[in-house]
Amino acid sequence: MLGFQLDFWDYLTFASLAIMAIAGVVVIVFLGSLPGRIAIARRHPEAEAVKIMGWTGLFFAVPWIQAFGWAFKPTNVVDIRYFPKQEQENIAEETTILLGEASSTMQARRGDDLHAPIHKRAS
Repeated sequence: MLGFQLDFWDYLTFASLAIMAIAGVVVIVFLGSLPGRIAIARRHPEAEAVKIMGWTGLFFAVPWIQAFGWAFKPTNVVDIRYFPKQEQENIAEETTILLGEASSTMQARRGDDLHAPIHKRAS
């Protein structure tokens, strides 16, 4: 073939190279999925984003490190159920206007409210 015979040591070299390549792929898959698996196990609110950032940041060290840290510290989530009652009513009113479900008088009143001074709008 190439002018020499392949013997036992050549095949052992090929086998060890194949084992190292497989081990390298396993390590890459393990490290790429690590931030996402941690975030999912800790019930992180943005677990999917951490998972994607872990995979995309694998080839660049800084984004992977940020995803790894983010997996342990969740983002502060604001739960609107705990807003004051008036704020809940304002949000519900704005939602109905945005969805087009509000009556024409409510929309007209809301439109007039935009031209009022700021201190008058709050009352």
